[in-house]
Amino acid sequence: MKNYIFGYARVSTESQNLDRQLDVLKKYGVDIIFNEKMTGTKKDRPELSKLLDRITEGDTVVIESLSRLGRSTKDLIELTELFQSKGVHLVSLKESIDTSTSTGKLLFTLMSAIAQFERDTIADRTREGLASARARGRKGGRPKVNSDSIKKAVKLYRTQQYSIKEIEELTGVKKSTLYRNL
Repeated sequence: MKNYIFGYARVSTESQNLDRQLDVLKKYGVDIIFNEKMTGTKKDRPELSKLLDRITEGDTVVIESLSRLGRSTKDLIELTELFQSKGVHLVSLKESIDTSTSTGKLLFTLMSAIAQFERDTIADRTREGLASARARGRKGGRPKVNSDSIKKAVKLYRTQQYSIKEIEELTGVKKSTLYRNL
């Protein structure tokens, strides 16, 4: 039975492009590529699930970077342990990690811990910045739209004499807010 080299590529949103990841995976020589446009924080990623169902002992999974596979150290370690239990190797091109070697296993553990630390630090700074802004009386989020403006926008819409763009310009009410209130 042939051992396969599988590729996995992921971007977080529909508007992002997979081409760069697909190019490096093809250049590496992967046999089959699974790819999806979905946030890595979601546990249920259909293409990743298909990949996990398909891999067997001796196969290799290649990713462009660790961040494409999982968003937390725990998630990455769980996936690596799953690969290990199935006898599957993991190669991360960006970090030059190959878990078929003992050095690769060590590097993987260290890199995923550092990546998690970096994400946690960013989240801490964001929370601190928001708290600081609140202490100065600033509130986050979108500004509230005046209910009179919404009523006016709905009234203008129902006359069928104005385009949505014109209604937005006249009232300051965005299209999505208008439709939500119809």
